[in-house]
Amino acid sequence: MTDAPNAPITQDLMTIPRKLPEGKPNIVGLTRDALRAALIDMGTPEKQAKMRVNQLWAWVYHWGKRDFAEMTNLAKDFRAKLAETFVIEVPEVVSKQVSADGTRKYLVRIAGGHEVEVVYIPESDRGTLCISSQVGCTLTCSFCHTGTQKLVRNLTAGEIVGQIMVARDDLGEWPVPGAPKDETRLLSNIVLMGMGEPLYNFDNVRDAMKIAMDPEGISLSRRRITLSTSGVVPEIAKTAEEIGCLLAVSFHATTDEVRDRLVPINKRWNIETLLTALREYPRLSNSERITFEYVMLKDVNDSDADARRLVKLISGIPAKINLIPFNEWPGAPYERSDWSRIESFADIVHKAGYASPIRTPRGEDIMAACGQLKSATERARKSRAQIAQEAGLS
Repeated sequence: MTDAPNAPITQDLMTIPRKLPEGKPNIVGLTRDALRAALIDMGTPEKQAKMRVNQLWAWVYHWGKRDFAEMTNLAKDFRAKLAETFVIEVPEVVSKQVSADGTRKYLVRIAGGHEVEVVYIPESDRGTLCISSQVGCTLTCSFCHTGTQKLVRNLTAGEIVGQIMVARDDLGEWPVPGAPKDETRLLSNIVLMGMGEPLYNFDNVRDAMKIAMDPEGISLSRRRITLSTSGVVPEIAKTAEEIGCLLAVSFHATTDEVRDRLVPINKRWNIETLLTALREYPRLSNSERITFEYVMLKDVNDSDADARRLVKLISGIPAKINLIPFNEWPGAPYERSDWSRIESFADIVHKAGYASPIRTPRGEDIMAACGQLKSATERARKSRAQIAQEAGLS
């Protein structure tokens, strides 16, 4: 990495838009089966199709190549046919900001001119990429800045896995043919905690994560991928069976009354219904434990009584509780809990036998911290009173 941890905030703008070729399917985002079918439709003999899929997969997802001409183990006429039929496209980077703590935030443009944000967080033992699954969000969680942006559409599988590829481009992490093998992974973990609710875009998220986990390409372990949901109960068992990644839950409250305000999806699937589904997840997915995300809001959900209720609610579930100091944003109707209050809460949870790390806010100076993601081009300012009224707090 070239950016020192204490480097000043920088912003690089690339303003020349790229026009995607019309009518050509994008190889990025196709599952192996879909790519095989597409190659056969192109005229590839069925007996060769599996081999061709393997070759293309390695070039695109292991070596990071975007130009068919560089795929030197393919015949020239086959490469030409591929170029006539397909494209290899990832989201366009519109801007990159680098925080004083080394966090990188990318604003990327996808088909239709829509924009989403992606965040890379470097740490001493890992590099975590926070990716988005939707343009905007439909959940309107009252403490979340991203939730103040209306849902525009779901991202395709290609647009989701493309975020990983964009970050690897920027980090210079694609291997170089002929160079000594380097096992260092700057991008070692993925969290689906960016814009949107992943389980409202299940099929595309599943296909993208299968591509990311494929051992012949990006090759990330399922235990290096964490999907965060606000509690779309019907999709939780499917996530265990069809993806098998780690699960995090935006919990944030210990009573239905408070959670209804903070996380409105609770009105559809309340705490009891959600916890019933979560009790089965570790068994179904062979996952060690579930992460409960709990944002600390002053005088809302941060009392000792809340901590004791939380411990009682999750009893019997292999779990850890991530305590998240609220990341304030312009017009936010809440305040961050006092540090002493957060520590007291954490102590109660810890003494009950649960890991209760307090998340260090990262990238706050570039609005890249948890709950702050929102496309700059769509950031319509609302007054504190407006937001409080929408959140039912006035």
